[in-house]
Amino acid sequence: METLKKVLITGGNGFLAKTLFQQLSDKYTLIVCDRESLDLNDVENVERYIHKQKFDVVIHSATYDAAPRDTKNNPEKVLESNLRMFFNLARCRHHFGKMLYFGSGAEFGRENWSENMDESWYDRCVPTDQYGYSKYLMTHYAMQTDNVFNLRLFGVFGEFDNWRYRFISNICAHAVLGLPIHVHQNSLMDFLYADDLAQIVSWFIDNQPAHQVYNVCRGKAYEFIDLAERVQAMANVNVDLVVNHSDINKRYSGNNARLLQELPDFHFTSLDDSLRNMLMWYQNNKDILDANQLHF
Repeated sequence: METLKKVLITGGNGFLAKTLFQQLSDKYTLIVCDRESLDLNDVENVERYIHKQKFDVVIHSATYDAAPRDTKNNPEKVLESNLRMFFNLARCRHHFGKMLYFGSGAEFGRENWSENMDESWYDRCVPTDQYGYSKYLMTHYAMQTDNVFNLRLFGVFGEFDNWRYRFISNICAHAVLGLPIHVHQNSLMDFLYADDLAQIVSWFIDNQPAHQVYNVCRGKAYEFIDLAERVQAMANVNVDLVVNHSDINKRYSGNNARLLQELPDFHFTSLDDSLRNMLMWYQNNKDILDANQLHF
């Protein structure tokens, strides 16, 4: 009987870790850690743990984000916290097979965002915000290794996402609760369904990539108004759509040509199917939704 690969997933309480566990637990031996079970800021504890466990793959999804309105995270500690967690793992890279972590289009500098950005956009500027700068420095390191890989994300959505403020989850929550869907400011963004991300991650677990950095995205951008109209049309009840500003103020999407060279036959879930899945999931889990906690 073939032994399943042993995989560590950090950030166990987060949206991505929950999705990966749900989608991949039958393919690998998954060990999911949150901050209570493994403090990634404790360098000695991380080193002992990694040396002892002998993982085939480490998937680093933990992040320190101070952007959400209701977070208690300190904006002044974003850079240090993200880098400490990352490097406390990466410095042990000779004691596991490979490390996959999730970068961000924020590496390109938010003020320089555009459509269809490929991997060459990296280092055209140095990000000015702490989150983007932390991801920028991680990429600089990964590019000098042979077993640390940046799966750079743009927009990702899925059933375990935070419906309070994340756009697609938020508009689905509004629809399920029968509340008007709000688009404060129209934008054009690339959104990847988290279930598709999990299957892409599975390929990276099982194969040896040719590059250290990949844009992991659908490769197609959608307007917020378009997404809201689709959800409105799919809703089980009639809900209004309120748009405050219809002009596009942000264009943010990635070029996934390098990714598709590795996975030429990959089939992305259609946008409509993924939105239907989201609505159905929230309808079946309506008890977790609270209109008073919606940010917009």
